[in-house]
Amino acid sequence: MPNDVSYASYLDLDRILSAQHPASDAHDEMLFIIVHQASELWLKLCLHELELAREHIAKDDLRPAFKMLSRVARAQGQLIQSWDVLSTMTPHDYSTVRPHLGNSSGFQSAQYRMMEFLLGGRKIDMVKLHQFTPDVAARLEAELARPSIYAVAVKLLADRGFDIPAEVLARPLDATWERSEAVEAAWAEIYRNPDQHWDLYELAEKLVDLEYHFQRWRFGHLKTVERIIGFKTGTGGTPGVPYLAGVLKKAFFPELLSVRTAL
Repeated sequence: MPNDVSYASYLDLDRILSAQHPASDAHDEMLFIIVHQASELWLKLCLHELELAREHIAKDDLRPAFKMLSRVARAQGQLIQSWDVLSTMTPHDYSTVRPHLGNSSGFQSAQYRMMEFLLGGRKIDMVKLHQFTPDVAARLEAELARPSIYAVAVKLLADRGFDIPAEVLARPLDATWERSEAVEAAWAEIYRNPDQHWDLYELAEKLVDLEYHFQRWRFGHLKTVERIIGFKTGTGGTPGVPYLAGVLKKAFFPELLSVRTAL
């Protein structure tokens, strides 16, 4: 190991700790910036793990994928807790920061959008939000050309001999996943007989963890926004609380939720 490497140089702390540029004298703007920057770092780790986990699932090499999916769930816990810190900002505190945000909005987070796409929450129209950053739009479009992590998992069920209709496997990659009774039936067989399908049973529960934590993150976002700005329109003209309430009803892995009623 080189002798000239220090803690600060290895972590590039000079750049990280000088990356906060408040646009005002408002005390709480530093809080607002750091919470969002830290969240982007956790999202980067989530994407790093999910992309490789998808490759392992596609190869039916599940044990490494389980570790990666567990790590994502822990990172999601950090994302959820970030709302607890941000919620210390009162409406008055936020009013001193908001005029300086311009049209910026968390809705524009490319990494958040990429994570949605990777999990299967896909809407090609969302790419248009990033049309002014062509490299970001290109990465999102490239992701839409790949199967989501759930589509890969369902393909694995077919490869293992479960009756998954060809039309399900041939669904457009850029579309949001729609519930299939056949897919639910396959998961039901796995849940009823976990000893016979232990690794698929564990895969199902790892995916449910992702769904659960993602929805907890969304709920924390909703309640924090509601607490700080009420039902005002968000920055950048976003709908705010009504939009956040709407996405809470959307599932990435619908059969893994509906199967619980069927058991």
